[in-house]
This record gives sequence, C-alpha cells and structure tokens, in this order.
Amino acid sequence: MGKYLIPGFLLLCLCSTMVESNEYMKYKDPSQPLNKRIKDLMSRMTLLEKIGQMAQLDRTAASFEIMRDYSIGSLLSGGGSVPRAEATAEDWINMVNNFQNGSLSSRLGIPMIYGIDAVHGNNNVYKATIFPHNVGLGCTRDPELVKRIGSATALEVRATGIQYAFAPCIAVCRDPRWGRCYESYSEIPKIVQEMTELIPGLQGDVPADSRKGVPYVGGNNKVAACAKHFVGDGGTTKGINENNTVIDWHGLLSIHMPAYYDSIAKGVSTIMVSYSSWNGEKMHANRDLVTKFLKDTLHFRGFVISDWQGIDRITTPAGSNYTYSVQAGINAGIDMIMVPWNHTEFINDLTYLVEKNVIPMSRIDDAVRRILRVKFTMGLFENPMADFSFVDHLGSQKHRDLAREAVRKSLVLLKNGKSDGEPLLPLPKDAPKILVAGSHANNLGLQCGGWTITWQGLEGNNITAGTTILNAIASTVEPSTEIVYKANPEADFVKSNNFSYAVVVIGEQPYAETAGDNLNLTIPEPGLSTMKNVCGSIKCVVVLISGRPLVIEPYLSDVDALVAAWLPGSEGQGVTDVLYGDYGFTGKLSRTWFKTVDQLPMNYGDEHYDPLFPFGFGLETKPSNTTA
Repeated sequence: MGKYLIPGFLLLCLCSTMVESNEYMKYKDPSQPLNKRIKDLMSRMTLLEKIGQMAQLDRTAASFEIMRDYSIGSLLSGGGSVPRAEATAEDWINMVNNFQNGSLSSRLGIPMIYGIDAVHGNNNVYKATIFPHNVGLGCTRDPELVKRIGSATALEVRATGIQYAFAPCIAVCRDPRWGRCYESYSEIPKIVQEMTELIPGLQGDVPADSRKGVPYVGGNNKVAACAKHFVGDGGTTKGINENNTVIDWHGLLSIHMPAYYDSIAKGVSTIMVSYSSWNGEKMHANRDLVTKFLKDTLHFRGFVISDWQGIDRITTPAGSNYTYSVQAGINAGIDMIMVPWNHTEFINDLTYLVEKNVIPMSRIDDAVRRILRVKFTMGLFENPMADFSFVDHLGSQKHRDLAREAVRKSLVLLKNGKSDGEPLLPLPKDAPKILVAGSHANNLGLQCGGWTITWQGLEGNNITAGTTILNAIASTVEPSTEIVYKANPEADFVKSNNFSYAVVVIGEQPYAETAGDNLNLTIPEPGLSTMKNVCGSIKCVVVLISGRPLVIEPYLSDVDALVAAWLPGSEGQGVTDVLYGDYGFTGKLSRTWFKTVDQLPMNYGDEHYDPLFPFGFGLETKPSNTTA
C-alpha cells in the first residue's frame, strides 16, 4: 500500500486546487448583475493580469502561449494582417479561436476581444462586400441606409469570428487635402451626427431603459463599435495627417465633438483617441479631454483605446521615451493600448510605474473595469468561441445588393449636358458602338480605394470579388451594342471610330492616412490626358473616382456630364444603375467642391465661401426607359 500513499503536503495542494476549481465564481454566473461580476473578477486579478487586459497586440505578435501567460486583453489585425493570402472565413475563425483558447487557458479564463478595421465592410477579408467609403455615404443623406450597412458589416465581421470593428470614423473633415478625408461623412457636423446610425447597425439598438453612456452589444450577430478619432482629427492645419488642430473650445465643441454625443447616447462600446493634437497638445496625452470631458462630463462608460502605436507618438521622435509615453497615455485616461508588437516592454513599464506610484492603482482599475464591462456586455464570457454559423453572410448577394443601393444613392451628378436643353444622362442602352475609357473603368482595386484587402489598397481585378464599372456597363447595355475599351486612347482613334458616346472613368490611386495627404489635389495622369483626348472628340460622361473633391474647374467646359462617384467599392452596377436611368441620381454633396486649392480650407458657412459646387449641390434625374 505504501507506494500509493500521497504525501501530506501534496494532498493539501491537491485539495486546495480542488476547492478552488469547485469554488463558485460569481463572475462566471450570467444570472449575476453586471457590476457584481466585474467586481468579483477584479478582486481575483493580479496586477499583471490587469495590465495584460490593457494591452492589444497585432495577431503577428501573438500566440496561444502569450495569450495564456500574459492574460492579454485584445488582439487586432492591422490593415492587411491576415491568416494567409485569400483566407476564407473558416481560416479566420480557426485563427481567432486558437488565440481565444489561449486566453481561456489563462488562470482566470478571461476571453480576449479581437478587433479589425472594418471601415467599409469587412474590408481586409477576401471576397467580403466592399461598401462605398464614408465620403460617398454622406452624400446619400440616408442614415437608415447606413444603419443597414452597419448590420451587414457586423454579420460579415462575425462571419470571420471577429467581435470588434474599429468603426465608425466620425471625423469632420474640414480640408480635403487630408489623406483620411474619404473616411469622413461630411464637413458639416450635423450630417456626421446623423450617420452615427452605423453604431446601432453594428451593435444593435440600445434598450429603452439603458443608462446613457453604457456600452451595448445586442447578441452574437453584432459587434462592438468604435467611434474615432477623439477629437478634432479632421481639422488639422492644411489637412496634414496627425498634425495640429488649431481651434478654440467653442469651435471644438460645435464642429468636432457633436457626433461623440450621439455615439455615446447610442451605446458605443469604445472610443479611439486621435494621433492629432489640439492647440499643440497631443490627444493621446490630453487628460482634460479624455478623462475630464469624455469620461467625467459625457459619462462615457465603455473603454478608450489608443490608435496604432499612438502613445509612442506622444514623443518626438516616436518611441524615444517609451516609459514616459506609457505614463502620459495611461494617466490621460486611455484604457487599452494598441501596442501592437512589444507587449513585454509595455507590461514591464506600466508595472514599474504602478509600483512606483507614478500611476495610481485607481487608474488601472478604472481601465480594467471598463474593458471587462464591454466584454461582459457582449456576452463574451458565455460565448467566447466563434462558430461557422455566419460564414454564408460573407460577401452574400443580399449584402452586395445593399452595397449596390448605397453606390447609386451616393453618386452626385455635377453636370449634365453642355446646355440646359441637352442632357446627356441617362445614357441610351441601345447605342450601336460606345467607348469606355480611363484607368479606373476596369480596375476593382482603384474602384475600392484604400483600406481594401491591405492598408493602402491595391490595384487590379484579382484582389477580391466584385464588379468593375466596365463589366457593369457590359451587363447593362443591349447585347447588340459594341463596347470598345481602351484605358488611354489617342484622340485620332476616338475621332475615327464613330462612337455614339464615351464613358471615361478616371481618378485617384488608392491611399490611406498620411500617404494620402495631398496639397495640390489634381487628377493624376493619365486621367487628364484621357479626358482631354476623349471629351475633345465625342460626347462623354466623366465618372470621377476619388476620396474627395479634386481640381476640375479648368476641364469642366470640355465634358458633357460629370459624376462624382467617390470610392464606390466592389459593386460597380450601382454606377450603371444611374448612368443608364434604371434609377435617378439623388446624391447631394456632403462636402464643398472648391475651384482651386488656394481657397482651402473652405467650408459651408465661411465668409469667403466661393465654391465651384456648393455643399448640398447635386443634379437629379428621373428613372427612364433609356433606349435611343
């Protein structure tokens, strides 16, 4: 029998482990009130576990073991950070679940939350529906449409096992030279406020009895949303990304803040801090705005998250005094830090600062309480693992039809005919021979813009699933119509071919953030040459693909019709729906269209307001039977 005896101390250890494993844990009981669950869990957490919850890593820096050993609170996919090229929904789910299993294997089993930049659909994911960027959606003046897009996006995000979308961007872009202007719904705060309907689309409608500022996510077919970037990101000098917004307190409150009031009232789960500064002070270090105003005055109860390496950029050069950056960012009131690669440096520095009483424990507890509140509210503790039940929603026909509707409602008709009595649009479907020209006519990547598959976007037709404008034209006109496509035809070719009319599709190359900052805003070549060669020879409609207004005034007299198509996304049929009269043009400018860049910044209501096309402009057409 002797060899089967268990030493007394080992028996004691086993018994204590058994007691602990059988112990009733209030935080795991969904019948308990939310605040009691939070309090119970936090009473069990070590400082290391609390700080781990405050870290968000990129998936490339994470592993099962890191999630388990450090109790990491969140992961993200930065732009283009994918499980593999052309990954399926199942690939995404398996990856997310592997990391989640790591989190659930930690001492307390706190689930992680996975975030992604789903800013116009689940746009990092191969074959997802790509909706128009916000600059176009603002022109629809249709908050209910935007809410439906939010619901569709939530399903496509959940289709990949992800529970958190870094959207909406509620910047009020006051200068189109800014590289993120296409992420803004309008230069007018009121329109941006209305478009916060994306939030209940993503998260679900806040219950009528919900307290203001409390985050809400209504089930596993919804995702946590993120209002960004707090605050003033769209007002920087000359539109330079991450730069300084010079404006007084009244201006900040009346222009850049209003959409945050609406977002908080709609239960937004998280708010992301801006890289930019306000009157010289970095927003990532601005305690007066992040803690005193956002949390204390507006009663925001979700968590505040940094931007990608946002605290690093508190110093110049970035990261030059990381310990100070951690101190400044956390004390400002940021709850979760996008690290995204070096979690050990962040955890070690923050631990040191807490142990030295530079950062009070109350600040750590505030951050963790907020993070856990969102996780409990989402039901992550009850349903941490993703399954395949939403896979069929990724790129579904229903969602593509919705995107197509959004495209046709977002297009703005700026000119229709060289004289009032001779409109060119709608185009006839039965013309004998037509020309389709321009670099953007047969290029899905250019049509979608930045934040598509990769951070900066891509060129080409094999990047994802969708319909180019050329293909949409081919499926719209009569079978008897001959379509000739040339990206950049010579004028002699155009004149000698007896075309009935031309559709010229030109515009900007894809870009995102700082790479899109542009002080001249001219239409890139060969677009101008194409427009000149074609429109100087035959009747033409120019479809401009861009993230903002561009310099068009010198060429306006040369074109018969001009359409601002913005960045329409994957569904090119939305463009032909209105070009050919199956639907009428209804879009109205949500931005002022300037004459020259020397006028910038110029926004509706300014004393020196002298636009080419004013805010709210947009010609309308009626649906028609468009045969000649």
